[in-house]
Parts: sequence; C-alpha cells; structure tokens
Amino acid sequence: MTDATWRPGDRAIDTEAMIRVDQAGEYGATRIYAGQLAVLGDRHPAARAIHHMASQEERHRAFFDRMIVERGVRPTLLQPFWNVAGFALGAVTAAIGPEAAMACTAAVETEIDKHYAEQLVELGDSDPELSAAIADFQAEELEHRDHAIAAGAENVWGYPVMSGLIRLGCKVAIAAAKRI
Repeated sequence: MTDATWRPGDRAIDTEAMIRVDQAGEYGATRIYAGQLAVLGDRHPAARAIHHMASQEERHRAFFDRMIVERGVRPTLLQPFWNVAGFALGAVTAAIGPEAAMACTAAVETEIDKHYAEQLVELGDSDPELSAAIADFQAEELEHRDHAIAAGAENVWGYPVMSGLIRLGCKVAIAAAKRI
C-alpha cells in the first residue's frame, strides 16, 4: 500500500497471524474431541458424531499445517499448552456427561464462527485460497454447533456459565496465539 492509496483506518491484513491462530485453534479442537472420546469411549451413542466432527477438524488442521509450511508462517509457541488444555477441556466436560461435552462443542463452535466471520470480512478478496477454506470450515463448525445444540448442549445444568467461560477461554486463546 503506497502513501497515495493509504487512508486513515486502513491496515495491512496479517494473514500470517490468521493462519497461526487458525492452525492452533483447529489443533485445539482435535484435542478437545480426543479428550471427549477418551472419556465417553467408542461405544457411547455420541461417539459416532464426535468422530465425524473430529475427522472434519483434522482436515481443517491439515490445511492450516500445509499453509504454515508453504507460506513460512511461524506456528504458535503455545501448542504444547493447547495439547494439554484442549484434551483436558474435552475430558472434563465429557466426564460431567454427554450433554456437557456437547455444551463445550456448542460454546467453542459459536466463538469460532464469530472468529471466522471476522476473518472473512478482513480478508475480503485479498486471499481467495485462504478465504475459501475459512468459509468452508466455518460452515462445518456451524454444523458442529447445531448438532451439539440438538444433542442437548443447552440442557446441561449451568449452561450459560459453562458456555460463557469456554467462550472466554476461546477468546483468550485466539488473542494469545496471534502474538505468541
């Protein structure tokens, strides 16, 4: 952007931070589902849906893993933390019960939908490959949220508080991964 085209309020789009955050988030999602499955097991009625959502998150993560390599983006240094925190969040909510596991999914996916929507606005048409992937992944995240709500996420005792805390954790994780 040259001085002649710059206008107040304009800023460069930091696609590296987007890729770093999105890779970290998708990695965290895979760990949440791993924690849920570790507690609920493969034979629980919710396991099939969780496996399906987990496989989609793996595909999302693989895309961002590739983008990190191809574009030379520094991954977050917090990945070891996301590994443990994501698994623990999934395991703890599943230990409370399947509706709590779904409450976790609904909360995370609500925040990720908002995050991806903001990224799409910021990207505009500047990076068609990244925008297309984010739009595709956002649609799947909304499916996860909708499934979780249909599976009783909002029925868990203390849902508003649990959802609010998990969403706050997502916001903190996004802000931290942008910088660290």
